Amino acid sequence: MNEFSALPDPHVCEQARLSRDARFDGLFFTAVSSTGIYCRPVCPAPRPKRENVRYYANAAAAEAAGFRPCLRCRPELAPGNDRWQRGDHVVARALKLIEAGMLAEQSLDELAARVGVGARQLRRLFVERVGAPPISVHTTRRLLFAKQLLTETALPVTEVALASGFRSLRRFNAAFAQANRTAPRELRRHPRAAAGAALVLRLGYRPPYDFAALLAFLRTRALPGVERVDEHAYARVFGPADAPGWLRLGAWPGGEHALQLQLHCPQPTQLLGVVTSLRRMFDLDANPEAIADTFRNDAILGPLIARRPGLRLPGGWDGFEIAVRAILGQQISVAAARTLASRIVQRWGEPLPAAPMPGLERLFPTPAALAQADLREIGLTTTRAATISGMAQALLDGRVDFRAEQSLDEFVARWTALPGIGEWTAHYMAMRALSDPDAFPAADLILRREAATGAAPLGTKALTERASAWRPWRAYAVIHLWRGATDAPPTPRRKKAEALA
Repeated sequence: MNEFSALPDPHVCEQARLSRDARFDGLFFTAVSSTGIYCRPVCPAPRPKRENVRYYANAAAAEAAGFRPCLRCRPELAPGNDRWQRGDHVVARALKLIEAGMLAEQSLDELAARVGVGARQLRRLFVERVGAPPISVHTTRRLLFAKQLLTETALPVTEVALASGFRSLRRFNAAFAQANRTAPRELRRHPRAAAGAALVLRLGYRPPYDFAALLAFLRTRALPGVERVDEHAYARVFGPADAPGWLRLGAWPGGEHALQLQLHCPQPTQLLGVVTSLRRMFDLDANPEAIADTFRNDAILGPLIARRPGLRLPGGWDGFEIAVRAILGQQISVAAARTLASRIVQRWGEPLPAAPMPGLERLFPTPAALAQADLREIGLTTTRAATISGMAQALLDGRVDFRAEQSLDEFVARWTALPGIGEWTAHYMAMRALSDPDAFPAADLILRREAATGAAPLGTKALTERASAWRPWRAYAVIHLWRGATDAPPTPRRKKAEALA
C-alpha cells in the first residue's frame, strides 16, 4: 500500500460503512457498481449489497472510475483527507499546490516544474498513488465546490462557474453534466438562500472537534477592527478596501458535524480560496484518530488527548499577519503582543469606507505599508521594529514566502536567515501560517516545562529529542501542552509562563 491512496483495512471500511461512522467521513468513499454512484460512508441511503461496493480513497479516484456523486449524502460536504498532503514527496507537494489553486491559472507543465519533475512523470505518479491524474483532481475539487454552491446558495450559475474556477460557462456546463449526469440548473429548483444575501455554506469536519477551544485560542489573540471572536463564532473582514468581504464562522445548528459559514465575497473568483483558507485555518480536514493513535500511549500526551480528543491546530488567515504577530510575541506575553499588533492595525491598517459588521472596520496592513513604516512610533524597540520592516521587505523581494509546497526544514532555514528571526519564531509561523502538523517551537518555555518530569524545565535539545516520538504531529503536541498548562491549577510560575504562550 502506498502512503497516499492506501485505504483503511477493507474490514474497517466495511464496518464504517455499515455503522455510518462519522470518524471515517472523507477518509474513503463507497462506490456502488449497480447505480454508478459514489457516497460518503455516512450516507443515509439504504445500504447496497456488499458485492456491488467498491472503495476509493478520494472523490477524484471515484469519478475517474466513472462514478458520479450522490445527491443525498453529497460528497462535496465531506471533510478532506490531510494524509494526502503530509510529507515532502513530490505528490504531496503537488497536491498542496493544486489545493492552493495553481492549476486554475497555470499549466500541468508548470506544476510539474514547480515540484521538480516532468509532466508525464507527475501524471504517472498521480495515477499510481492518488488514483487520478492531476487535472482530474483539480477538476473534481472545482466541480464538488460548484455542486455545493448550486445546492446551498442562490448564486447565478454564471457566478458559480466563476467561483469554481471556470472561465467559460459552456465548459462549466459540459464538465458538470459529464461528472454529475445532470445540468447545473437542475440543482437550482429550490435555492436555500435569498439572492443578494450573504452566502451560507456548510464546512464539514471529522469528529471529535473542540470548536470552543479553538475559538478560545483565537479570542485571546483577536485584533480589534480586523477580527471579532466571541464564545460562539469567529468573524473578520478581508480586502481589497474598495470591495471588502466579510465572514462569520460558527457551529452548524442542530449538532451536525459541520461549521456554518456566513460569507459576503464581492468577487466570485475569491470564493473557493476563502473556503480553502478557512478549512486550513480551522483545521477541518484533520484526522483526530490518527493523531490520537500517536499520542495515546505517551506518558505526557496520553492523558491530555484523553481529556480533550477534539483539539485542533489553530491556523491563521494570512501568512504576513501571522509573521508580524510572531515577531511581536517574542519573549513577551500574548496580551502585550496583541496590544502592539492592535496599534499597528490602527496606525497603518487601511480603514474601510463602511464597517460591514459592528467592530470590523480595518484591514491588516500590507507588507508594502510596514516595510517603510517607522514602527518605533507605536512603542517597539529599534531592533524589533527593524525585524518587522526587514521581514516585510524580504517578502516583497521574494527572499521568503509562504509557498504551500515547501518543506518545514526549507521554510525554517529561509526564515531564520533573516535578522531577528530565530527557530522559535519560524516554527511558530509554520504552525500557524502553513498549518504544518510537525512544526515545533522547541524553545518555548511552557513546552519545556510541561514536558518535564522533574521540577526544572527541559532544555531545548532535550525537548526536541523527547518530541521525536510525537512526529509527524508535533504541532498538535504543542496545542495539547499549551492547553494542558491552561487547564492545570494555577501557580505563580505557571501563570507567568502561560502568559508567554
